[in-house]
Amino acid sequence: MTDVVVVGGGAAGLVCAGELTSAGLQVTLLEASDAIGGRVRTDFVDGYRLDRGFQILLTAYPQVRSRLDLDALALGRFAPGAIVRTDSGTHRLSDPRRRPAELPATLGFPLAGIGDKLRAARLVLEVTRTPIERLLRRPDTTTAARLAAAGFSKRFIGAFWRPLFAGIQLDPELEVSSKRFELVLRMLAVGDTGLPREGIGAVTSQLAARLPSGAVRLCARVTSVSPGAVTLSDGERIRPRAIVVATDGPQAARLLGGAVADPGSRAVACCWYTLPEPPVRGPFLQLDGTGLGPALNVVIVSEVQPSYAPPGRALLAAAVPGPEATRPGLTQRVSEQLQRWFHVSIGDLVHLRTDVIAHGQPDQPPPLRLRRPVALGEGLFVCGDHRDTASLQGAMFSGARTARAVLDHLRGRAHRAEAPAGP
Repeated sequence: MTDVVVVGGGAAGLVCAGELTSAGLQVTLLEASDAIGGRVRTDFVDGYRLDRGFQILLTAYPQVRSRLDLDALALGRFAPGAIVRTDSGTHRLSDPRRRPAELPATLGFPLAGIGDKLRAARLVLEVTRTPIERLLRRPDTTTAARLAAAGFSKRFIGAFWRPLFAGIQLDPELEVSSKRFELVLRMLAVGDTGLPREGIGAVTSQLAARLPSGAVRLCARVTSVSPGAVTLSDGERIRPRAIVVATDGPQAARLLGGAVADPGSRAVACCWYTLPEPPVRGPFLQLDGTGLGPALNVVIVSEVQPSYAPPGRALLAAAVPGPEATRPGLTQRVSEQLQRWFHVSIGDLVHLRTDVIAHGQPDQPPPLRLRRPVALGEGLFVCGDHRDTASLQGAMFSGARTARAVLDHLRGRAHRAEAPAGP
């Protein structure tokens, strides 16, 4: 017997289960794989920590600040700004608010005129000084249209904004909602970005540690969900008082039928490599400013967080967002790109693994729809980043507000008004 079954052990499901157990309910969390975390998971492979695709933690997310012990995560932090690689060489672009000493180099960045640089400063100030509630009330358009309306040159958009937000929003064409773009830009501007010492999986491990012993069942694949019943692949049937489907959007649509629409998918791939030594020193995100790719974001991960690689080795992650991620021959093309970039031999550049993730994020074109319904009736509920924003913040916030809806249902109350979703 259990009060609530939560289907899915990613960030949304773990937060939802944690909130419900804290309220005194008996919760069973069913996870189909052999460990919790979903995409927010880390594998230990031959001495290397490999996340399920390249991921970073944004410390400014409200849910990150309120739910995680950042000191315990022992973050290695990225330098603010990026290295942009073009046919003419590499160029640094820093945040002069945080790195005043690098202001001359930023002012000399050759891929943007003084107008572009002033517009970038004005945009950052605008999104950081405007309350989130007002950002969310603005008219919505695509990210590309928002940048064009701000007056940025096509050259600067192509060399900087496109590869940066292609990596974050899995959106090489900048088609995603401008509201989401502004929210993410705000988080980048006011907080740090980093990697936990034990890998990104340490985030979901912290969330899972708050659940009572025996609450999580691994390798428990759910095949069907109906009001009052959850059926597993081995034929077992569980009959709780409420059911929360906390899977990704496409899987939730399959389990819940017409009650939830498939939100669409944005794909991403990550090619992991090891080298004898780092080809670039420092904790920098490197952007493909040529537009040729296929990797648009490249990081020497061990320079950001040394614990990701064994002593005497460097670990590199090359992220490929968008449709290119699922095309054949990806690893070979990325290997050739990295050899050109860093002038390393194929013998030194050792491929460890390629993660191809068909559903990296739900698609969120304009208009951005926040606070999508989580209560479906008859004791069925749904949560995940597809109900709020496609981010760790959105997943955790969705889990929390779904837990509130479940509690209201079980206590016989009408569901309370929901708080603003945030980024």
